[in-house]
Amino acid sequence: MARVSQEHLDARRRQILDGAARCFARNGFHATSMQDILRESGLSAGAVYRYFRSKEELIEAIADEAFTGIRAAFTEAARTTPPPTPDVLLGRVLRKLLVDEVPGGDARSFARLVVQVWTETLRNEMLAATLAQGYDGMRLAWAELVHAYRAAGQMESDVDADHIARTLIATAQGFIAQQALFGDVRPDILEDGLRALMSMQDPKIS
Repeated sequence: MARVSQEHLDARRRQILDGAARCFARNGFHATSMQDILRESGLSAGAVYRYFRSKEELIEAIADEAFTGIRAAFTEAARTTPPPTPDVLLGRVLRKLLVDEVPGGDARSFARLVVQVWTETLRNEMLAATLAQGYDGMRLAWAELVHAYRAAGQMESDVDADHIARTLIATAQGFIAQQALFGDVRPDILEDGLRALMSMQDPKIS
């Protein structure tokens, strides 16, 4: 019997996650059944359950995948000299998440899914733990980037690095919420807005 390649396994897992993301975004987490996901992905029950035993595991995998991609972008940025400014980096991360590599293929649907995941954490302790771990990881990654900004002479502020990290995370979350509620929110809009705010000067300082 021929051995199945890792590439094939990864592609099958991707197929399941994309199908689940489309179902969750379209019907809501609770209204979606595993049968819905089987139909959407075009796979048999055995093929899907080989990777994921429940809807909860699927949503946790989608959330973890998003956090992993974001953390990787921040880690790479922190190693760059000089590191990209917040407007460039946030635009790059959100473009990857909502344009280039959108789970399920539709930016607004995926943004709605993210908002649903936030809501689900209020009642699902396992999912809440997954998101808390991802959030803590992003705070650390942003804080590391703030230290890189200071080392490169790009930031003189003595504000706590974690405070800056929380603010930038909130900016990204707000962008995703706007995309979910209203649509047509492009990453370049965020980049332009942040760039303009970063250019402000205190008129009292001569």
